[in-house]
Amino acid sequence: MVNAIEKNESKRAGFWKLRNRLMEFDGSPKLMGIINVTPDSFSDGGRFLEAQRAIDQAMRMEDDGCDIIDLGGESTRPYSEPVSVDEELRRVVPVIERLAGRLAVPISIDTSKSSVARAALELGAEIVNDVTGLIGDPDMLDLVVAMQPGVCIMHMQGAPKTMQVDPRYSDVVCEIRSYLQTRVEVATNAGLDPTRICIDPGIGFGKTHEHNLSLFRQIETFHELGRPILVGHSRKGLIAHIIQDKECSRLYGTIGLSLACAVRGVQVLRVHDVLENKQALKLFLAALG
Repeated sequence: MVNAIEKNESKRAGFWKLRNRLMEFDGSPKLMGIINVTPDSFSDGGRFLEAQRAIDQAMRMEDDGCDIIDLGGESTRPYSEPVSVDEELRRVVPVIERLAGRLAVPISIDTSKSSVARAALELGAEIVNDVTGLIGDPDMLDLVVAMQPGVCIMHMQGAPKTMQVDPRYSDVVCEIRSYLQTRVEVATNAGLDPTRICIDPGIGFGKTHEHNLSLFRQIETFHELGRPILVGHSRKGLIAHIIQDKECSRLYGTIGLSLACAVRGVQVLRVHDVLENKQALKLFLAALG
C-alpha cells in the first residue's frame, strides 16, 4: 500500500481554484460540512429544513473548523424522489442569502440543476457539487463554463431512485477513474478551467459494499487524474455493514474511513460531524509526523 501511495504522490493536486479564492492543500484533508435542507435525506433529513436551523448549523460547523459548507436542497439517498426546481430554490435560497456575508469559509451548492446552481452562485456560493457529473441538466456545463466556480464532478451509476438496484462493474476502480477522466476532459474542452475541478468517485452512489471497499483500498490511484479528490463517506451504509450492526452509531466508522483517506492523500472529506473528524485527523496526522 505504501508503494502505491508514494507512486501517486507527485501527481497529487496541491490546490483547488474556487470562484473567488484558492484552496491550498497542506497535507491535512479539508473538511466539507454537510447541511441538507431537506425532509428526507438519509441521515439528517428534517433537522435543518427550517432556514434558521440550517444557518445556525453552518455557523456551528465553521466554529468547529470546517473548510467548506455544502448545502443541498434535494435528497440523493437511494430510492429518493426528485423535487422541482421551485421547491429546491425555496429551500436553499433563504439560507444562502443569510449566510453569504457571514461565513468566512466558502459555500458549496449540492445540486444537479443549473438554475439552482446559478441562483446560489449569484448569491455568493463558490462551488457547484453535482452528483450527476455535469450531465443531469444539459445547461449545467454551459453555466459552470460561463461562471467558473469550483466544481465537483462525481460518479454515479444510474439515478438516486434506481442506483442501488443491482449495480455492476467489471472493474469498479478502472471504470470510475475512466469515467471521471472523460468528464474532466469534456468540461475542460468546453472551457472550464481544469484547476477548478475536483473529482468524487461517489461512495454509495450505484455501488455495492464491496465496490465501495475497492474504491477505498485504491483511492490513491485517482491522483493520477491530477485533480483534488473528494470523498463523501459520512454515516453511510457501508459502515453499518462492516460493523454488522444496523443500529450502530456511524460516527466512529466515519472517522476510521476519514483516517484511511487521509493517509492516502485525499484532499477533501465530506462529513456531517466536523468537530469529531477534525480532532481525530489532527491527532492522527500529528502522530504520523
